[in-house]
Amino acid sequence: MKAADVMVSKVISVRSDTSVEEIAETLLTNRISAVPVLEDGGLVGIVSEGDLIHRVEADTERHRSWWLELLTGRETLAREFVKSHSRKAADVMTRSVVTVTPDTSLSDLASLLEKHRIKRVPVMQDGKIVGIVSRANLIQALVRDGNKRIPEQALDDSALRNNVLAQLRNKPWWPNDVNVIVQDGTVELYGMVDSNAEKEAIRVAVELTPGVRAVANKLALKTMQTMV
Repeated sequence: MKAADVMVSKVISVRSDTSVEEIAETLLTNRISAVPVLEDGGLVGIVSEGDLIHRVEADTERHRSWWLELLTGRETLAREFVKSHSRKAADVMTRSVVTVTPDTSLSDLASLLEKHRIKRVPVMQDGKIVGIVSRANLIQALVRDGNKRIPEQALDDSALRNNVLAQLRNKPWWPNDVNVIVQDGTVELYGMVDSNAEKEAIRVAVELTPGVRAVANKLALKTMQTMV
């Protein structure tokens, strides 16, 4: 799936001269965490909840001790003053905006949100904003994908065991010497692994194999003595 498949096309936006009060009301009314700032149809910035945290109206602007303020650069102090006291979007918005295209994969999109610690990202095409994708949209895509799954066909135990092994053999954490037994769709796992993480990864991979009804994870952790 791509950004175009999950994005919200009706984008709520503000202008550079929109007041901070109006922006805050827009975020609250629409239950969103950020809003793009547009001028002549072009994206010039974005205002998020984080941009409005330190405000003089709420008495949440940064307060430093006198000695720490001496150590803080004048430029930083000036920028913070503008951020906490200005009344327009142009002064509080983040100008360096992370964006994606409609063809951006959901995997890349999720990585961007995580890397930059943001909750939503504009979708741009030919210099224009065509949508916006939030973390909530990614979760909604997960639900939709799960609801569309095709019912699994029953397999005999031998075929199911082959499928389980095929699922596991291409994983870098697969130890190769685990014994896999299948009976009436239930997969039993025996053997030794190096860590709980490997044990749980093997279980999850088996559960994802079509046709598996249940997993009896009887893998044991190697002790220092068994590894010597």
